[in-house]
Parts: sequence; structure tokens; C-alpha cells
Amino acid sequence: MKDIKIGLIPLARINFDMELAEKVTNRFRTHLVFNGLKVVGGRELITNLEECNQVIDSIRKETFDILLVFQATFADSTMVKAIAEKIDKPIFLWAVPEAPNGGRLRLNSLCGINLAAHALKIQGKFYEFVYANVDETSAHKKVRALAAAANVVEKLKSSRLGIVGSHPEGMDTCHLDIDALKNTLGVSVFQIDIDTVFNRVRSLEQNKIDPIRAKLDQQIGNLAELEQEPLNKTLGTYIVLSEIAKEQKLDGIAVRCWPEFFTDLKCAACGAISLLTDKGIPSSCEADANGTITQLILSWLSDTAAFGTDMVSVDYEKDNFVIWHCGLGPLSLADKTFTVRGTIHSNRKLPLLMEFPFKPGAITVARLNRTRQGLRIVAGKGNMLSAPLSFSGTSGVMRFENSAENVLDTILREGLEHHVAITYGDYKDELVYLARLLKLPLLEL
Repeated sequence: MKDIKIGLIPLARINFDMELAEKVTNRFRTHLVFNGLKVVGGRELITNLEECNQVIDSIRKETFDILLVFQATFADSTMVKAIAEKIDKPIFLWAVPEAPNGGRLRLNSLCGINLAAHALKIQGKFYEFVYANVDETSAHKKVRALAAAANVVEKLKSSRLGIVGSHPEGMDTCHLDIDALKNTLGVSVFQIDIDTVFNRVRSLEQNKIDPIRAKLDQQIGNLAELEQEPLNKTLGTYIVLSEIAKEQKLDGIAVRCWPEFFTDLKCAACGAISLLTDKGIPSSCEADANGTITQLILSWLSDTAAFGTDMVSVDYEKDNFVIWHCGLGPLSLADKTFTVRGTIHSNRKLPLLMEFPFKPGAITVARLNRTRQGLRIVAGKGNMLSAPLSFSGTSGVMRFENSAENVLDTILREGLEHHVAITYGDYKDELVYLARLLKLPLLEL
């Protein structure tokens, strides 16, 4: 995630070694910036409540994702309590180690965050902490992960999800609960009549479709071999849904892709979903609302496309899963060694679907899961392997960090949905923090 901002307040007490505290704080701020974080404040040590209140008033005018309280030396909990009462942001406490040397205790930083943690716990405030040197990479990753998760929480509060139609009968895993999404995440739902989409697609002039087709011809070489009328309707669907997304300020779209797209409009929605996702409008099939929101979360975290998929095969011996969905994978995630093809739906025999295997690399797997008790976050990670196409459409061979047998056992024993969302990169820590910030249960795959 780009442009993460950290509010920084370094605390100290003048009875300790202030010269050393200033040096450590300056080094700390430098390392935050070096690690790609934008830092608000934190240029001077705060040593009393009056100074602290002035800094609070100043920093509250800025925008940032989390507040990092750097315990440069020991300080009692007075200032931390004031910070927590007046700044409604997740708080990250950082203390630095101090090796015993038989001499003066110069900083006593650890004792400072001990008092701070106690005060925040009593106040019922969210906090995270590390006890680490200012240049410790793993500690900086924790700061980034929490800030990214907090950023997602804020984005969700103003996000809008478009739902085209309703999920097909029997696909209860794609259930829409408007109240749960609003009350738990802040997500608003805009429902889109599927016939309205179809009518707009049918009324499109060919000159609106031609530029999209010309661009796609540069990425997919065999489009001329496919049946052209349904191909144009798939591209028209992409154009219409893009327009609706702009009109209604939608962040993602869940599409009822069957049976009406095949029976009424006479084309496949898959290719349109692929193109929408690559455009930065995460989209899913079967009107899977929670799946689309999961894609949205992952795309925010990774700054790249996130797609929804089924798990269709498991090889216990090779410890692999095969993931597949008809042909809605975003083209940006195709294996570069494979020539991407356009194809037809394997059952309905209509275009446009994308056909390619996914590129190898580290991946994060997630799902906003519906249970009898409410929503929860499902999170896992692993690797997409370099492998030939497993099935027609878009597919990939992946390996979780846990054994395939244990992962499948969890999926079936917990009764998870048949769709998961995947993006490239390791964002499991961010999802763990996201669950904590949203006060949702977490299930790890």
C-alpha cells in the first residue's frame, strides 16, 4: 500500500539522558522515512502534559493512519492517556532495548510502554507494541502492517459496492447481507437491475466498443477467431458497468453472471469482470458481495489486482491446490511465459473468457466469511507455482504455507464459502490487524 502516514509523538522525561534520547529519536524518525512511511510530527521530544496537549492539538489537524508513540525514555502514563482520549487512531507503542552495563539506566524505555499499555488497556483503547532497536526490520513491518490495516478500515467506511442482480439459486455462499456490511464495515450497497445493464449494452454504438477491442487485440491475439456478436456484448458489458461504476461512485461490483448473461444477452460476463478488475474496479461473479469486498481489501493492500476463484482440485502428495474460475482472471496476473488467449465458456460455449495460467509468486488468500454468529476474516498465504494450464479458462497451481490436507480440512470443517480472493504479495499480517481493528474473529488457513 502506497502513501501510508504515521503520526509520531516521542515521549521523554528530563530526568533521564535527554541527549541520548534525542539521538535515538532522530535515528528512529530517519528509519521510518527510509522504510517508505510518511511521518507527521515527531521532530521534538515531548516531556510534559502541557507540551503534549499542544502537540495533540497540532497533529489532530493532520491526516494519518496510526499514531506511533515512541518511548524515547521512561515517562508515566499521563501523556499517553491524554493522547488516547483526544486522538481516535490506533496507537503503536515502541520501546528501545537498553543493555545492562552496571551503570546508569539512561532511558528506561521499556518501563514507559509498560505503564502506557496498562493505561490504554484500562481505557479500552486499541494498541500494538514492539520492543526493538530503531532499525529492526521486522518491527517496522509491524508498523506498516497496522497502518495499512487502519487505512483499509477507513476506506471501507466510505466504500460503495454495486450488486448486479442477485446470486443464482443454490449459491448461498454468495449471500448478501446489506445490514451486516453497513454495520460491521461501513460498506454501502447499490443494487443494479440486470435488465437495465442488458438494455444499455444492447443500445451501445459499435464505435464505443471499437477502441476497447483495438486495445484488447494488442493483448490477446485470437479474438478474431471467436464469434464476434457475443464478444462485442461482453466488451459492451465492460463499458456499461464501467460507466455505472463512475456514475454511482462504486469501488467494486458483484455480477450475477449466469444464467441470464448466457440465456438473455447471449454472451459471457467473465471477460468483462476480468477487464473491470484490471481497471481497478474489483469484480466477482455469481453476485458474490463478500467476495468482491475481500478483493477490494486485498487490492488496496497490494496496489494490484485481486481476483475471486474456486478451489477445484487438491493433490495431497504434491501438497498443491488447483484454483480455477471460468475465465475472469485479470490479464495483469497472467504468466508471462504463456500467450494469453480468448476463449468460450466451457459449458455455455459463448465468449468472452480469458485463458491463461497465473504467474508464479508469493500470494495472499482471504475471505470475508459469513457465519451464524456474524462476519469473520479468513486469511492465509502461500505461493503460486509455475505450472501449465490446469483447466480451460484461468487457473493456477498454488501451495499454502500449511499442508494442503489441513487447509482443505479447515475449509470443509468450517463450512467456508466456495470462493476465495487472491492477490500477489504477503499481506497476512495486515489481515490479522484488520480483524482486530474491526473486532471480527480471525480464521487462519
